[in-house]
Amino acid sequence: MPDDVVIDMSTDSPSSKVAVHRSIEPVEMGPLDAARGIASLTVGIPSSKKYRQPDGSSPPPRWKTPEFIFYYIVFVVVVPFMAWVPIRLSSPTNANYPLFRHQLKPGWLFGRDVDNSDRQYRAFRDNIPALSLLALIYLTLQWIYTRSAIGSMSAIPKDNVHLVPYLIFFATLYLVGLHGTSTIKILTILTINYYIGKGLQGSRIGPLLTWIFNAFILFVNERNEGYHFSSLHPSLAALDVFEGLYPRWHISFNITMLRLVSFNMDYYWACNSLSTEDRDMRATQKERINTPHPLEFYTYANYLAYALFPPLYIAGPILTYNDFLWQLRRPQEISLSSVMKYFIRFLICLITMEFILHTMYVVAIKDTRAWVGDTSLELSMIGFWNLIIVWLKLLLPWRFFRLWSLASGIDPPENMVRCMANNYSTTGFWRSWHRSYNLWIVRYIYIPLGGTKNVAVATLLIFTFVALWHDLSFRLLAWGWLVCLFIVPELLAAYLLPQSKYGRYWWYRHVCAIGAVFNILMMMTANLVGFVIGIEGVLYLSGQITGSLEGFRFIVTGCCCLFAGVQLMFEYREEEKRMGIFLRC
Repeated sequence: MPDDVVIDMSTDSPSSKVAVHRSIEPVEMGPLDAARGIASLTVGIPSSKKYRQPDGSSPPPRWKTPEFIFYYIVFVVVVPFMAWVPIRLSSPTNANYPLFRHQLKPGWLFGRDVDNSDRQYRAFRDNIPALSLLALIYLTLQWIYTRSAIGSMSAIPKDNVHLVPYLIFFATLYLVGLHGTSTIKILTILTINYYIGKGLQGSRIGPLLTWIFNAFILFVNERNEGYHFSSLHPSLAALDVFEGLYPRWHISFNITMLRLVSFNMDYYWACNSLSTEDRDMRATQKERINTPHPLEFYTYANYLAYALFPPLYIAGPILTYNDFLWQLRRPQEISLSSVMKYFIRFLICLITMEFILHTMYVVAIKDTRAWVGDTSLELSMIGFWNLIIVWLKLLLPWRFFRLWSLASGIDPPENMVRCMANNYSTTGFWRSWHRSYNLWIVRYIYIPLGGTKNVAVATLLIFTFVALWHDLSFRLLAWGWLVCLFIVPELLAAYLLPQSKYGRYWWYRHVCAIGAVFNILMMMTANLVGFVIGIEGVLYLSGQITGSLEGFRFIVTGCCCLFAGVQLMFEYREEEKRMGIFLRC
């Protein structure tokens, strides 16, 4: 049975486990290129500490056993059927088709229309050519600037700190093009935050004022939709004329706010650090995050370059200030081949999304509530494929901007390290979903709140913050509280049935699989509430699914299929361990 069933939240302290594990020792995970077989599909997380179980503790492979041959049969039959159901519902022959037909647009695959109705993903999809051109211009100008800067120096520098003026220059042009005169608002907020951190230095008031100021800005931005200059003073109305290509600057500022907190908190800890260490380019991600710089490196110029770093400005992934500056001071070795492999992964995900949008119009069906008369199976597949689309619509922008960042020489954390459908642990799911945000939360909220010494309160406050950070709405708040509630059964199960005590018994894996099935159902429910159809929609779907004998039969059959899928997830993680891959999710 994989360790992932045992709940632990990562902290800076190696003693931060919630449940008992077997004795483990840290090792460095090698490149995933060395992995063979199915484990080679795993997304690598370089420069992070992993954990190796004692020799002989991993069970022999089960892939060829009769039990798993049965699971393969279930997989081969059920998964194509899961895809066929929404494809059939998207056919013009469907009685509800006229209700959502107006949501579709002409497509380019198979002569079919495309469901491009999701506003958030449409903003990215329609601008992929423009963003790609912008990335090429940025990288070309960076290359020209670097050649020119190095040529004017007496010796070739060992760092990339000379890029800071270029980053600020390009970021300023970038902001003006995106947000027009609202760039003034952004720079004003950044400057006030900088002087809060620098002015209070190592005082404990500094973190408190930093959080109060940034929370206030998020609240004001949301309530006033970024506020117009004319609302500040009528004489400033002329500044509202040039709004830029993306006037809603306050939407992307949620990401920027995380960087503002990161700079001030990293500077606060640097001021209270007894000593500073130097790092070479082989330093792990965790070492770069936790090692402060000398105080003279916490400058306004470095701060602007970090907060407005063009490749990651719009959507992340989120990089801490310490990590960002270490990568400028000690550049990482990012090979062209690794960038190209990442580019291929991005293309495969993009083509997958295009195939889904051209064949499954589940977003349009969901938005128009065009599911009257649908069976329990059909309703559940509408919900499931909407969750898949939510996963892909977030994964694609994150991977695009991370690809841009890698090509520029900065290696941010990977946000998605598991497919949404390859998760059974609630805490493991949140470690792999928006991973850079999870790392930020652990460093700047979870550990300061006490970490494992105060798990219940920390978890409640964290998911309340996460919900309100996404959107000041009751729906997201309900999502955050549901997640907290659904974590409890897993924590309780890990306490009552620790793997270290019962893992040797044959039945333990199957009991864990049963618990994982209920975990999956709870996670799907919470995310449908938060990001798809809200509380009323989930109540309607659950009422339709559970309100009949046919619905009851479907639930039983669905749970059996999930049980088979969880067993494959378990074995996949065991295979990763055999290949020296330990992702903890």
